Amino acid sequence: MFTSVLMIEKPLTSVDVEFVTTLHGEEPVSFLVLMQPRGDQDRLLRAIDDVALGELEEAVHEREEPEGSAAQGPAELALEHSLRSLRDAGSAAVGQIVDDHPLDHLKSVVDEVNADEVIVLTAPHYVEEFFHRDWASRARHKVGVPVLKLFAHSE
Repeated sequence: MFTSVLMIEKPLTSVDVEFVTTLHGEEPVSFLVLMQPRGDQDRLLRAIDDVALGELEEAVHEREEPEGSAAQGPAELALEHSLRSLRDAGSAAVGQIVDDHPLDHLKSVVDEVNADEVIVLTAPHYVEEFFHRDWASRARHKVGVPVLKLFAHSE
């Protein structure tokens, strides 16, 4: 079985699930999902990304995004939804909420589950990507397995 560590920041859509579960053809895939609540990321960077994407209304409402302990409940629901969706698609899936930056313990998670790859599935983060500070760029220097960067879809 192929093992992927899947790093996400919002619930998986049906398109996301189909995409990640079919990346390796008919080979069965097991996922360990690391979910970081969106509110734990830098509010200013999120607003700049929203503006860059032309989502001005989203930029205005960034301050309303739950942060800290208020983000835990929505993150847990998002993780459960994502795990259920992956399982319904025929994949094994477990996961956890990452309170701090997920890259801090990514290497140990990859080693612990003997992962074959890391998939980073997020919305575009233009500022971080420009400076190679996004999850995928940073993970490539840490984990010793291939890191695939994909952009999440909206439904």
